[in-house]
Amino acid sequence: MSLPDHQLELLSPAKTAEIGREAIVHGADAVYIGGPAFGARHNASNPLEDIASLVEFAHRYHARIFVTMNTILHDAELETARKQVWQLYDAGVDALIVQDMGLLEIDLPPIQLHASTQCDIRTLDKARFLGAVGFSQLVLARELSLEQIRKIHDAVDTPLEYFIHGALCVAFSGQCYISHADTGRSANRGDCSQACRLPYTLTDDQGRVVAYEKHLLSMKDNDQSRNLEALIDAGIRSFKIEGRYKDIGYVKNVTGHYRRLLDDILERRPEFARASSGRTRLLFTPDVDKNFHRGHTDYFAGGRQPDIGAFDSPKYVGVKLGVVSRIGADHFDLVTDAPMANGDGLNYMHKRSTVGIQANRAEKLGEDAEGQRWRVFPNEVMSDLPGLKVGSEIHRNRDHQWEAALQKKSAERKVALQLTLSEHADGLRLAICDEDGITSVTDASIALQPAQQAGQADASLRASLGKLGNTMFEVERIALSLSQAWFVPASAINALRRDAVAAHEAARLAAWQRPPRKTAAEPRPTYPETQLSYLANVYNEKARAFYHKHGVQLIDAAYEAHEEAGEVSLMITKHCLRFSFNLCPKQAKGVQGVQGQVRADPMTLVNGDERYTLRFDCKACEMHVVGAIKPGVLNAPPPSDVPYNPLVFHRKRPRV
Repeated sequence: MSLPDHQLELLSPAKTAEIGREAIVHGADAVYIGGPAFGARHNASNPLEDIASLVEFAHRYHARIFVTMNTILHDAELETARKQVWQLYDAGVDALIVQDMGLLEIDLPPIQLHASTQCDIRTLDKARFLGAVGFSQLVLARELSLEQIRKIHDAVDTPLEYFIHGALCVAFSGQCYISHADTGRSANRGDCSQACRLPYTLTDDQGRVVAYEKHLLSMKDNDQSRNLEALIDAGIRSFKIEGRYKDIGYVKNVTGHYRRLLDDILERRPEFARASSGRTRLLFTPDVDKNFHRGHTDYFAGGRQPDIGAFDSPKYVGVKLGVVSRIGADHFDLVTDAPMANGDGLNYMHKRSTVGIQANRAEKLGEDAEGQRWRVFPNEVMSDLPGLKVGSEIHRNRDHQWEAALQKKSAERKVALQLTLSEHADGLRLAICDEDGITSVTDASIALQPAQQAGQADASLRASLGKLGNTMFEVERIALSLSQAWFVPASAINALRRDAVAAHEAARLAAWQRPPRKTAAEPRPTYPETQLSYLANVYNEKARAFYHKHGVQLIDAAYEAHEEAGEVSLMITKHCLRFSFNLCPKQAKGVQGVQGQVRADPMTLVNGDERYTLRFDCKACEMHVVGAIKPGVLNAPPPSDVPYNPLVFHRKRPRV
């Protein structure tokens, strides 16, 4: 069973099991989390026992837990990976998010497999193939437009997943090798050095500077808040939030934000349903501007946009707070429309750099027609704040009161129950039916005595039965199906209620059916290409065997195998710097006096000693960042935590 086409799934990240539980409470229908190893965020791993605990919590709400195993694997790692998959299956995990096709060639349990964003699913043919070989969900490339998504949805029967919020990799996922080439830290192995967030100088083919010391490969953060309904209509069914390195406040806030948006759509669109149970009530008002972000963009959802880069700074400048009105010896005054608090994080721009300020103390001076007036005593010495002057625009990137509120209980999620109290031979019986139609019955031996005041007795029973407190349930209806009014001691009816609630939680867990692995199609599907370059990330013999089996004749090894000599495309991206600086030949088309003068000539990107050539594929509307692997990386020994395998690391493998 895959995600039904009428269900909408909000999929949240979790760095830890604790954050995963909060994601579910704040409205997630599913959570993705790193396992003990082989996740594409190597610092976001979790032990099996924590994952098993999260699974049990999630399944009470019929929410799903996905574990990321989306790195490419050495031959020496396949057996360890196989054992981990079985352990995760035994822990109750619902699906694995994977990149390496070698996993499909080893002995796996019948657990669902989801094709990771690192699989670089941009074409209809590739989506169709991956669905046919047994993937139950496909994470589409973030660069796809609504129209491209619609065409894929109309042609495949596999549920489609799409990133709706969070940090954006500038490269097509799985198609970036700059980190490995420069440092030996492979993004496809879960250890990206984030070269895309560094400052670069851009020069044209004649050496003229186009941009100086700008963060030219740094994208704004993804925000599809305004496109949710359009994405639904295009065929997206799982809405994914990026952020397995993010803290608990981010996950609470962003999950709550999209839960509200999706719930509003579900109220208007009865043909769709939520993918899990219960209703979330937020105890705060979500605001995605309060968390770290580099600005907002909907990227390519509506086609190429001119302002998708965060060129000035990869840091979070936050929300505009106010303007400096006075400078003192140990403080500065600020005019703002928002209240402040001790501990707020502030910043301002000075010479293309962000200068941070910690508000050690913030005192309100008063309020007038211009706004609130606050005096800020910074943690820093005033003379150490370059360029701060009257008129400086101050942003707040850490709202102390906001963050403190999110460290406390900030949401609750309840499953609705109908309770029916009746008699049985030895006492009372409490039957429960929840919003999913799951039922349970609990009996208690209680000596019944006729009540002297029938109305008061019934009211007392209803009040006791309705006290569900901190449980995951809330009462929708209470029915008393009794032959007469009975006096029941409060302790007895409370004990029956507690036992019944515990029994119903167990019944919900027992009723959960883990979706089975999708069966591969017969006859065996053929891969859309007969030849694969290093861009296919084939890093082990099982992956090689997989592609051979599906008709691929010529297979190059992954870039990490160090078989690519000289310069190659270290990054392929839809982001185009010629377009960003109005140097695109398509932009010049039809412009009198300019057409014919603008060509897609190579450009150069420089950061310190690092130099990359930019080549432009105008037909595909893509930019290639070209360079070579460093000699020190080329000759480096294998990672110490991986058994040495000369076939993988040092020997030139023949093309087959």
